[in-house]
Amino acid sequence: QVHLVESGGGLVQPGGSLRLSCAASGSIFSRYTMNWYRQAPGRQRELVAAITTGGSTNYPDSVKGRFTISRDNPKNTVYLQMNNLKPEDTAVYICNADWSFVGANYWGQGTQVTVSS
Repeated sequence: QVHLVESGGGLVQPGGSLRLSCAASGSIFSRYTMNWYRQAPGRQRELVAAITTGGSTNYPDSVKGRFTISRDNPKNTVYLQMNNLKPEDTAVYICNADWSFVGANYWGQGTQVTVSS
């Protein structure tokens, strides 16, 4: 069982930055691929960043060059650095831990990010 707690969301002006954190419980955090998703009202949940156990990262075109995902395994934490934020980035950002080999998948509660002037 993995418990995920996100933090760092808030209100920011367009062009601003935020850093989200996701703290995970459990002793085998390093075995999980960690993902950040977002969900805006009326829209499907969207994957915005992923980092594998080996540190490889992946981003959709909508955030590439603006968002950076990283992980600190000793701290059981994954981060999402978001720069040059746009109003269309407004959403609830949700942390996900995935270990597909054993069929384990866990979700956090999410943190609200609002980009508005």
